Amino acid sequence: MIWEKHTPFYIRSHSKNQAMKLKELSVELRDRIVLRHRSGEEYQNISASLKVPKNTVASIILKWNTLGTTKTFPRAGHPAKLSNQGRRALVREVAKKTMVTLTELQSSSVEMGEPSRRTTISAALHQSGLYGRVARWKPLLSKSHMTACL
Repeated sequence: MIWEKHTPFYIRSHSKNQAMKLKELSVELRDRIVLRHRSGEEYQNISASLKVPKNTVASIILKWNTLGTTKTFPRAGHPAKLSNQGRRALVREVAKKTMVTLTELQSSSVEMGEPSRRTTISAALHQSGLYGRVARWKPLLSKSHMTACL
């Protein structure tokens, strides 16, 4: 098994009507798992007493054995220019006024306190499933047009 250095430990939790969420384990809980392992306790007993899945216990101990720490390292990747809140605000604005231009959205993002480029705004809207390239529907006007399309 290859261990990735930057992988944090998560517990999946979900309720009946919600999607699954991932919660990162606290440092204290991870240290408690390692402490119990060092005292000779088995994975299954640690898992049952701390209410953590056995595979999570095993991966925490594996990380501690290989790296000597249970600390979560920084994630890879560049931080997002737009926050989730800013992206949702842009989507709301586009939903209200569908013919809004990117320049108008850019000026409104400056007013919100999150200045960003037109390409960033366009990418955020694409990520939300909104595209500015849907043509208007044109009715078939004559019989010849209708037969040509069939």
